[in-house]
Amino acid sequence: MARRSGSADLPLHGGQVPKWLADRMTRLGAVMTQAVVHHYGRDELLRRLANPFWFQCFGAVMGMDWHSSGITTSVIGALKRGLTPLQKELGVHVCGGRGRYSRQTPSELIAIGDQVGFDGGKLAQASRLVAKVDSAAVQDGFDLYLHGFVVTDDGHWAVVQQGMNGQRRQARRYHWLSEGLTSFVDDPHTAIEGAGQGEIVNLADRRAAPSRGAQLDLLSSLGPDRIVSELARLEGPEPRTEVDVQPLLPHLVMPAHHDVRPEDVVARRLRGNLAAAADRGPADFPELLLTPGVGARTVRALAMVAEVVHGAPCRFSDPGRFSFAHGGKDRHPFPVPLKVLDETIKVWKSAVQKAKLGRDEELGALRRLDDQARTLERHATGPEVDELIAEERQRSHSYGGRSVFGWEQPPASSVRTDPRVRAVSKRR
Repeated sequence: MARRSGSADLPLHGGQVPKWLADRMTRLGAVMTQAVVHHYGRDELLRRLANPFWFQCFGAVMGMDWHSSGITTSVIGALKRGLTPLQKELGVHVCGGRGRYSRQTPSELIAIGDQVGFDGGKLAQASRLVAKVDSAAVQDGFDLYLHGFVVTDDGHWAVVQQGMNGQRRQARRYHWLSEGLTSFVDDPHTAIEGAGQGEIVNLADRRAAPSRGAQLDLLSSLGPDRIVSELARLEGPEPRTEVDVQPLLPHLVMPAHHDVRPEDVVARRLRGNLAAAADRGPADFPELLLTPGVGARTVRALAMVAEVVHGAPCRFSDPGRFSFAHGGKDRHPFPVPLKVLDETIKVWKSAVQKAKLGRDEELGALRRLDDQARTLERHATGPEVDELIAEERQRSHSYGGRSVFGWEQPPASSVRTDPRVRAVSKRR
């Protein structure tokens, strides 16, 4: 994966992920991870986790708030819960987490190293250095509170960290990848996400090497006490050598609004997902579509999950689109359709289990859904984004719609016309 930096505005959200969603995120995240490893290998999984755009879409397709900082915590937690029972089979281990769990990362790495044979002490040191670079060498106003370390049996790793700026109600996510890493202090990040906060002191930039050297020389020659006294005598800001302006880099801007708006979605891609589901569903899933509870709506969700598993990096510039698979726990763009989400998990789990036995037919069918979406999106037509959201909310109760506000109820118009309700009213 090419080394790069990126930025995104990640609004801070409070609260916790409800258990009914966290459990499903754990199961869906596990089977999606297994599918990625089956098709592309463990190193590709690490590359994807080190891609901030893919990471955001990964969380959105599982029913988390599509734009918020909460995706980071919930995805790392879901992967740790879901992959721990599979670590011997997959050779993928998830360490760390939020708060006190982040501080347990070094001991977890040493223990795993003892089990599988890599140098756990060396990776524990890498974990500490990664955290130190993003907390001290990159002074951008964000305090780290989450550290997730994903490592394979080969000793290759990816790190996802997140810091917060409470005053601005914003978060910044940092992504690291061991592939091609030669230094912890010369441009080590694969990506940094977060909104611009003004002037940043980045001592991990290769252009800061003279500054790092000068700081060490100054400390050696003067000592800490003389440095403090000299600083106290200064009457103005210390003259600085002008440095080159950092070039513009790819960045993901996540809006502050909760609702998913048409401008948050690449409509042609969404229509491609919908058209692929309509086109490939009957051809590839004849038995599935005869199963009670599984229909066209589930196949649409399967198409979006398939894109997260198989899509190219350029496909993940609009995380809001992936919330159309399973909605969001905060009811945006619509409540989580639990019946659809459960069927999605069931289908992917079945496909992965059969693939382990050498039967790739179902995984192949899911992959064709993604291929077909790209083929059809240039010509597909369909409802506008607002119309699709309204339709999903209208039908949400029939899909088992649920959010942090409770179960979704039938629309008032449906209640008035339901003959059973009229009969009860007459008896009363």
